[in-house]
Amino acid sequence: MGNDTAVRRLDLGYFVRPASETGGPQPRVEPVLAYLVRRDEGLILFDTGIGAADPETEAHYRPRRNALEGALADAGVTLADISLVVNCHLHFDHCGGNPSLAGRPIVVQATELATARGGDYTIDELVDFPGAVYEEITGEAEVWPGVWIIPTPGHTAGHQSMVVRQSDGTVILAGQAHDFASEFSSDHLARQATLHGLAQPLPIYQPWLNRLTDFDPRRILFAHDASVWEPPHTGDAGTISPHP
Repeated sequence: MGNDTAVRRLDLGYFVRPASETGGPQPRVEPVLAYLVRRDEGLILFDTGIGAADPETEAHYRPRRNALEGALADAGVTLADISLVVNCHLHFDHCGGNPSLAGRPIVVQATELATARGGDYTIDELVDFPGAVYEEITGEAEVWPGVWIIPTPGHTAGHQSMVVRQSDGTVILAGQAHDFASEFSSDHLARQATLHGLAQPLPIYQPWLNRLTDFDPRRILFAHDASVWEPPHTGDAGTISPHP
């Protein structure tokens, strides 16, 4: 089961995060990355890229898009080949390609979908479009054998990550649970220090980190960082293909 699993990164463009959101004096250009998971059961697409936004949002983030259809073609597949869509959350830079996958089930936390439909959160046309089919879940779920959805709230209340078993170890597609691999690494070490009984003060980390660690991940991949987190004892990068 899952012996033929492969994970391929898709480069779907970038946006410019303004200095007001970076915590520093300068803006920051961030990639928008999706992941194609090839399984015996079919193809899962984790996130779908940057959707068209209103003029204010476009001016604020200045996105540059790489077409989802073209990125999939580079991977040797088409939109019609996708079996299942998983969005880490429903902001416009993660669910932008969903309307082009009408009829395909989209796995989403019920809290996330309710928030998105509440207004003033995302681009409405990217959520409720003709042919939208949602599989709402509440909490953790094994959607295919060896593929788990794990709630990782923080960036949004309904944020989720996906755990994928591979023959050479477990991969976690963490979306925007952390903006950067280095931030995940810091939290991972904070958890270790806490478990080792070091005296406070220590950094606070999200409690769901305990659940992700249960899967003994070999690689953790992110939506806005091309860096890959690996545990210190891992000696090689495994089978992820970084090519867009």
